[in-house]
Amino acid sequence: MERQYKHLSSPITIGRKTFRNRMFSAPMGGTDITNDGCIGPKSAAFYELRAKGGAAAVTVSECMVHKTDGSHAYRLDESILNSLAGATYAADAIRRHGAIPSLELSHSGMFAGTYMTDKTKQHELVQYGPCDTVRADGVKVKALDEELITEIVHAYGHVASLAKRAGFEMVMIHGGHGWLINQFLSPLFNHREDEYGGSLENRCRFAIRVLKSVREAVGPDFLIEFRMSGSEFTEGGYGLEDGVEIAKMIEPYVDIIHVSAGTYQKTFGITHPSMFEEHGRNVFLAAEIKKHVSKPVATIGGLNDPEQLEEIIASGKADIVYMARALLADPFLPRKVVENRPEEIVKCLRCFTCMAERAATSTRRCTVNPLIGREMEGDEIQKAPTKRKVVVVGGGPGGLYAAYTAARRGHDVTLYEKENELGGILKSEQAISFKHEMYELSGTYALLAKRAGVTFKMNTEATKELIEKENPYAVIIATGSTPLVPPIPGLKGDNVIVVNNYYKEKDKVTDHVVVFGGGLAGCECAIHLGMEGKHVELVEMRDQLAPDANIRHRPLLLAQVDKYVQAHTGLKGLEVTPNGILCEDKDGNKVTIEGTTVICALGQRSTTKTVEELQDTAPFVRVIGDAAKVSTITNAVYWGYHAALDI
Repeated sequence: MERQYKHLSSPITIGRKTFRNRMFSAPMGGTDITNDGCIGPKSAAFYELRAKGGAAAVTVSECMVHKTDGSHAYRLDESILNSLAGATYAADAIRRHGAIPSLELSHSGMFAGTYMTDKTKQHELVQYGPCDTVRADGVKVKALDEELITEIVHAYGHVASLAKRAGFEMVMIHGGHGWLINQFLSPLFNHREDEYGGSLENRCRFAIRVLKSVREAVGPDFLIEFRMSGSEFTEGGYGLEDGVEIAKMIEPYVDIIHVSAGTYQKTFGITHPSMFEEHGRNVFLAAEIKKHVSKPVATIGGLNDPEQLEEIIASGKADIVYMARALLADPFLPRKVVENRPEEIVKCLRCFTCMAERAATSTRRCTVNPLIGREMEGDEIQKAPTKRKVVVVGGGPGGLYAAYTAARRGHDVTLYEKENELGGILKSEQAISFKHEMYELSGTYALLAKRAGVTFKMNTEATKELIEKENPYAVIIATGSTPLVPPIPGLKGDNVIVVNNYYKEKDKVTDHVVVFGGGLAGCECAIHLGMEGKHVELVEMRDQLAPDANIRHRPLLLAQVDKYVQAHTGLKGLEVTPNGILCEDKDGNKVTIEGTTVICALGQRSTTKTVEELQDTAPFVRVIGDAAKVSTITNAVYWGYHAALDI
């Protein structure tokens, strides 16, 4: 057959190893790391799904190589019961699906303890780095002496040899993102005056010693990949010019140069490009480095579009493309590319639910993929023992995913949508420049549902009489929510647009806007309007903005608010006028926030009336998403998926 993306789908041979395509699964931390650092069965299943989905290589992350790193992460140590066995099962789970298993070897250096659930224990650890210093959070850092440096260098080699014994066929040495090797490479962290500091050659010495140690331990034919930041993108760090020189210095000791970006904490939204950044915003780093080296170069950073991925490989910007979040959203993205099914790819929204959950609860979750973190429950939809008639009411993300899942189980599924377009609340995202993929999600879900056999009845309100006439066995109510518009004088005036309707009325918006409500939806709309060049004021009654945003997205969101919006907190809106909003502060003082257009973003409320009407229309009735509780797309999709599995 002719591959639609022939460059992306083509194999690549590196050393004596042939990879089936150019799409690799980037390092992502697992979900059930034991107290002593073993890879648990949930994690093995987590990585296995990416191999099953067609990635050419899957990297298990992160394995800390030495006791001086107190992070709660993987360990590979013969003295730990089940350590080698857990690694072996993980490598086998990846390899049996045709992917090359790789293990990321790392040391957090002065940021050891980052992955600890109890962050207070960081202060009980001795943190080691290139130099004596005190971290921004008050944790003291002790400089590594020559004896400990040598011990850590040997540890890299020893752990690499164990990885090889366990069945891994490649190791990735983490030399970027502000971890220990990068701390030695970077003038931001490295102020040593001995042979490891000063010149770039000296700063590369530790990395080269590590790579030599690994090579000696694994032999000439085992693949070594070096992950580096092409640029640190922060004051005091190194830029691309030094990134090129670092790549040239380490090239003789590696098989693949993996070019990432950024440094610890300072560049989170660049290292993991947020929705406010362009897709592939770091590709130029790999493209430049590739001009100066002969070894294969990999790139990474917010990549999920096969057209862009194909162009990167075809134009020679990189030899390999890595994806992490994209393969959470759709583990089968590589297979869909190779099998010419790109329209079925469920794209990552870059919402950071995955990374926020890991930080908050030490679990994995994905907004658009309910399998993530729960792969052991099964990644294949099993046919139901009895075919049933199922009605889904509401064509938002939860309803669509429920219908798609029920149809795959073999049920006769009909979805009723009262409007002429699917998507529910996601329809409003089409006008927000950086959230268009969220709008596209409903189209992808709808396509998958149609191909699974779902019947759609548009412009049809599902009344009690209609549903009872259908006589279904199961009804899934996914009618979502409606905007909250409290009885504030003037809030229904001609100069007011409800945020959900902005996409239909954007031409009415003037150049001076007041966004009324500083939750997530209000902040994102305000940022978008500010990006368009409008003067934007934001009014919020609470003391903080966007408390409903997750802990990874919120700091990046607030940075954009600071850039584009004039925000006012602690103000209660009393009246909307043609010239803005009359407010009252905590001291009872009246103040007017001026603007000729007001965007109402005061929240949502569940459609309880519809739920009550349809509650007894079938033997099996399940209420999901905002109809049950105003929450997140994540919950709507997850609840919809499991409602369908329960039928």
